[in-house]
Amino acid sequence: MANPLDYLKETASQTAGPYVHIGLVPSDTGIEIYDHELGRDITGPNATGERIRVEGRVLDGNGAALKDVLIEVWQANAEGVYAHPENSGTVEDGFRGWGRVIADFDSGEWSFETVKPGGVPGRSGSRQAPHINLWIVARGINIGLNTRLYFDDEGTANAADPVLGRVDPPHRRDTLIATRDDSGAMPVYRFDIRLQGDGETVFFDI
Repeated sequence: MANPLDYLKETASQTAGPYVHIGLVPSDTGIEIYDHELGRDITGPNATGERIRVEGRVLDGNGAALKDVLIEVWQANAEGVYAHPENSGTVEDGFRGWGRVIADFDSGEWSFETVKPGGVPGRSGSRQAPHINLWIVARGINIGLNTRLYFDDEGTANAADPVLGRVDPPHRRDTLIATRDDSGAMPVYRFDIRLQGDGETVFFDI
């Protein structure tokens, strides 16, 4: 019998969109489907730690902001524990550690509020610096892009982080660092994601 792998062809791929936000966060488009939309609340009301806001834009190779982009967020709590049944620690009641946000249709700005995560265990006894994992999908992107957001006020932890330490050349690590602004009522970390060109953000093959 012939091996089917000898004649089966790879299925053609498509980019996400152009209306990915309608399917995944319909209430942001004025379509009310769900009583509680999945991914709206990352931390819940009982999470301890510093409350922060993260904001930014996703920029194309020409520096223009994408306005139909969706970002999924995954993070640990302030103690460095993920909301996962296999973890040794526990998280606060209502803490999901996961969320979903889209860019503003006019400005391309996206933002979310959360608690600043703690450092998490790495491999072989190492410790990873506090960070937030981001997954980006948008029109023109065939496969979702994975990256990380680190914090500029965690210099010592960042210097010892085993993942940041593998980014080469070293100056590209700066593309993963969010900058803090304390001028408002809540600390804000700015993190722009560049898909191509000068200052392209480091993405991870996972």
